Amino acid sequence: MVTEKILVVGACGQIGVELTLQLRKMYGGANVIASDLREEHPMLKDTGPYIPMDIMNKETFHVLVLRYNITQVYLLAAILSATGEKNPPLAWNLNMQSLLNVLEVAKEEKLHKIYWPSSIAVFGPNSPKQQTPQHTIMEPTTVYGVSKLAGERWCEYYHHRYGVDVRSLRYPGLISYKSAPGGGTTDYAIEIYQDALREGKYECFLKEDTYLPMMYMPDAIRATIELMEADANRISVRSSYNLSAMSFSPKEIGEAIRKHLPAFAISYAPDFRQKIADSWPSSIDDGAAREDWGWAPGYDLERMTVDMLKNIGGSTSGA
Repeated sequence: MVTEKILVVGACGQIGVELTLQLRKMYGGANVIASDLREEHPMLKDTGPYIPMDIMNKETFHVLVLRYNITQVYLLAAILSATGEKNPPLAWNLNMQSLLNVLEVAKEEKLHKIYWPSSIAVFGPNSPKQQTPQHTIMEPTTVYGVSKLAGERWCEYYHHRYGVDVRSLRYPGLISYKSAPGGGTTDYAIEIYQDALREGKYECFLKEDTYLPMMYMPDAIRATIELMEADANRISVRSSYNLSAMSFSPKEIGEAIRKHLPAFAISYAPDFRQKIADSWPSSIDDGAAREDWGWAPGYDLERMTVDMLKNIGGSTSGA
């Protein structure tokens, strides 16, 4: 039996840190190589190998794959929605070329599996807002969404054309206390917990009644690994699976926090991110993921709120 050697690209990001740690628990620290452009994240230190790398350099990436006998790649490097609107050409270039580099090397070296995350940003204002289906109108209005939609098509193409076993999830907004948010439109749902404990108040950049699909990071990590561990014959979607756990508004998350911090106050000052949020779904139909590989979320708003406040309150840094 071949020992899997896994490379996590973008390992120091919001998803990457926690995913890398979980993969190291499963496969052993030495068998999961973390890589990023930035300095190694403190939570990853002494848990396994770390190699600085620019995924935009295909040759460097290819050499690393060969040198360490890599069999699986998790590509998490990306410029997210709000940050991407500040420099669209850069966001497009990074998000697209990094994926193409990985897909090409996966094809050439016959890697076992590739994971690449998509996002609810692939949907647009003409997509159904409620229970957005797996297959529907997709007309994204951000460069992040455009790049993710294009990436989904590339993933499906490389699977059907070359047999690359590439798998993907359309993440909703992700909430975590362990790592900092990465410049997304749903980041308010992390900041609100931090400010509730530090300041007792929060000014939200979205309107109070803006409903968006959200997920607690432990569920996102588990979903990612469950998808990657599933038998290939159970994977019917080779673009990207819809994924869902809960949907709520800033007002509702504020009310959930007030159950534990009665003095907490929230105000609203919508900015450019409101327009992005308005173009996205309010809730997601993830029936395909549930049917194909048994997806089911474990956290709702109340359970997540209890865990977030406990863990942020118990840390010195709050992040």
